[in-house]
Amino acid sequence: MGKKYNFDYCIIGSGPAGTAAALTLASKQKTKVAIIEDHAFGGSNLNTRDVPYSICLNFSHTFARLKSFPEINGQELHFNFPSVLAHQNQTISALGGGSTDVYEAAGVISMFSHAHFLDAHTVALGNDQITAENFIIATGSKLKPGDIVGLDDVPYLTPETAIKLRKLPKYALVIGGGATGCEVASYFAELGTSVFMIEAADRLLPKEDPEVGMAIQDYFSTKLGIKIAIGTRVVALERDSISKKIVFTTGGQEKSVRIDCVILATGSEPALDLGLENAGVKYTRDGIVVNKMFQTSAKNIYAVGDCLGGDSSTEKSEYQATVLANNLLNKGRTYANYRGLTRVVNTYPEVATVGMTESELRKTKTRYKKAMVEIKNFPASRIQKIDTGFVKVMTSNTGKILGASIVTPEASLLITEIALAMRSNTSIVDVADLPHIANGFATAIKEVAEKLSR
Repeated sequence: MGKKYNFDYCIIGSGPAGTAAALTLASKQKTKVAIIEDHAFGGSNLNTRDVPYSICLNFSHTFARLKSFPEINGQELHFNFPSVLAHQNQTISALGGGSTDVYEAAGVISMFSHAHFLDAHTVALGNDQITAENFIIATGSKLKPGDIVGLDDVPYLTPETAIKLRKLPKYALVIGGGATGCEVASYFAELGTSVFMIEAADRLLPKEDPEVGMAIQDYFSTKLGIKIAIGTRVVALERDSISKKIVFTTGGQEKSVRIDCVILATGSEPALDLGLENAGVKYTRDGIVVNKMFQTSAKNIYAVGDCLGGDSSTEKSEYQATVLANNLLNKGRTYANYRGLTRVVNTYPEVATVGMTESELRKTKTRYKKAMVEIKNFPASRIQKIDTGFVKVMTSNTGKILGASIVTPEASLLITEIALAMRSNTSIVDVADLPHIANGFATAIKEVAEKLSR
């Protein structure tokens, strides 16, 4: 008879990956499943990141758009800032943030504690211990602060704490021009805060193609009045009796500026403080090492989501967990298929990308064709009074879509058409043949497809 364990499966982390794994595994009768969380059940996606971000950005985008219409007297528009926070809290609660109800309903045992491996089958929960035949690590990621001097001595905000402020700051510095930095900067700028951004790369959104970063950078500076310093590196944070001071280098010179509010949006890194060595789980500073089945070097321990490293993605994390859980239940060997997986930056206009960027295609020496159209040439641009943005698509010589970037309002919806075409191996010719809504931004997709079909 095999060794008796407390649980068949124990999941560490209750974000999108952990929740998907737990609920899928619990669907099989007589399977004993536990989930462990040390912050808030539902994970950062629900409690501190995606959902709160979406609420804040939806409000700020709407407010800024209203003020931009000459038909509306923007000077008379006002908002109650604490109500934005109240809306966040109400929505998080309604969606089950911090609650264990969804796990209890599925028969999953929930435990609130930090988990620390003692061996491959045992974790310590404070003064207690539990055992499991299998573990799934889904601990996500945490802020990567970098090597800025003074972080331990000068108060700063993270993007998560910044959107919880009850009072709008007059001046804010955002360190980092990636996806999260751009979202937070746009949120405060749209509501009236004077925003200064610093990015070490030569453009905003450096992981995307240059056209993407330049489009957002131009909109930020010309429409929102955001001051942007690219190719600039923050050296230190200092504080005296007057205010905070940031020291940075740009163009080979060291400069400084005083600021009221500092928001650190310097990226994320895997959350790995779990005693992985004790369980024989191999990992690097970039994440936990797994095979194609998400199995770690410890055969009974698996890992999914942001703790594997790479770009943070709620959708990717949940997908990985679902694939893993179904394989474990059905003894299958289905591999994750990331073709058509999109990523979105919730600025205004939105940024949506799928597949490979043009930069990645060049690095891999992949032969491709491309076409790009600017949205200012379409009726939707005049209707919605925005002329910043474009649709760009790359295909193989045989017409298969390799990647796309869209910068438009509702880009997250438009990219779905291209993602589905990629997933189903639909030719760009078929996309060109599909009728599109006449006065929507989707007509730009049709025109790009037609160009690539010639």
